[in-house]
Amino acid sequence: MPPYEAIKKAREQNLDLVEISPTAQPPVCRIMDYGKYLYQQEKKEREAKKHQKTITVKEVKFRINVDDHDYETKKNHVLRFLDEGDKVKATIFFRGREMTRTSLGRQILERLIKDVEPHSIVEFRPRQEGNTLHAILAPKKTEKEREKEKHKAAAQSAPSAPAVQVAKPAS
Repeated sequence: MPPYEAIKKAREQNLDLVEISPTAQPPVCRIMDYGKYLYQQEKKEREAKKHQKTITVKEVKFRINVDDHDYETKKNHVLRFLDEGDKVKATIFFRGREMTRTSLGRQILERLIKDVEPHSIVEFRPRQEGNTLHAILAPKKTEKEREKEKHKAAAQSAPSAPAVQVAKPAS
């Protein structure tokens, strides 16, 4: 129908004429309450945001002359953080002449990576930035978590309402 008839019909029902597909021939429009539509979209977004898990990055600092007991304690902290679902940044800070012994720092981080391997995925291998050496570890996902993500992805890929443009009736 011609646009002026559609606008007239929308005014009669006290609704808006919303252009759904402007590129189609002829353009597709829908008569709807646009304010209510925006409210429902915002409500869906808020609900989705509520169920998102925020991932925090916890940092564990080591020294190149770390003792075995201290190393084990910090390794246990790393394992606890990973079990809680947080990422872990393992850092070794070199001071003064320790910069000549960066290989010792690498050995400590490689040992940590090997020790926590069943529980983590290495996001960034040990790398040097200035006088710090760091690696980032992320928690390994369990089968249940992977299944949940597949279901969420399937639910979100369901066809949603297209982008719309509003043609408000002139008063």
